[in-house]
Amino acid sequence: MYGTEAKSPIRTQRINVDDLSIRYADSGAAGPHALLLSPWPESLFAFEPTWAALTRQAHVVAVDLPGFGQSDSRADLFSPRATADFLIRVMDELSLERVHVVGPDVGTSAALFAAAGHPDRFHSVVVGSGGTSFPLELGEPLAGWVTGDLDQYRAQDPEQVITATMAQINPARPIPDHIRADYLASYAGRRFVDSMLYVRTYPTELPALGDTLPGIQTPVRIIAGAHDPVVPPSNAQYLHARLSNSTLDVVDAGHFVWEEAPDTYASLVIEWWKNH
Repeated sequence: MYGTEAKSPIRTQRINVDDLSIRYADSGAAGPHALLLSPWPESLFAFEPTWAALTRQAHVVAVDLPGFGQSDSRADLFSPRATADFLIRVMDELSLERVHVVGPDVGTSAALFAAAGHPDRFHSVVVGSGGTSFPLELGEPLAGWVTGDLDQYRAQDPEQVITATMAQINPARPIPDHIRADYLASYAGRRFVDSMLYVRTYPTELPALGDTLPGIQTPVRIIAGAHDPVVPPSNAQYLHARLSNSTLDVVDAGHFVWEEAPDTYASLVIEWWKNH
């Protein structure tokens, strides 16, 4: 863990779900349940800048999705729909009957599929910065990760890939060394290329998501970065146009809104929780 636990307010635990070891953090506080889904190629420690604000308002559980962060992976789970179903099993194991779910980035499609299939399990949804439009509207490096030659990425040092990705983050404060180390450890070896399999299902999964969106009745807040070069704001507009109960907030930030504008991000999330 490279000393992450000693330097962070977030304390992680492990739970076994379908024979996979899943890493999560539990604030332990009373209040409504909130479930945070790790972005990519980061981990649940991406929520450290917002952790104090969010945990004052709710019982917060942050989860590294299977194959992301430092949770175990399995090939059949690398798609938004499969992850959505797995997410319900995680909630069952953690005795979370109904939650506010916050799923930025890769969590966007999984959270929406979960809300569509299990509306009784969600008070509200917060998503954004995740690919949703079809035809695909993606910038680099994500477009290459979705459609490029996997052998090209297998030949690369994953630490260099993650470091280059983190260089795109313009955070409100420098990324602490313990968080940077956790991100690097999370995708060491084959883990980064394996995790790419999730977004490589977008050409088949996102059309199905588009068909599903009009039937989602759970209130959805979409938070997008106005200057996102990776997932253009058109993806957020695509969601907003098709969801029957949504709001769209475009924030003065790039792709990693939760780290680049954590105060704004937290305030939008908290406001949504209070309203729903």
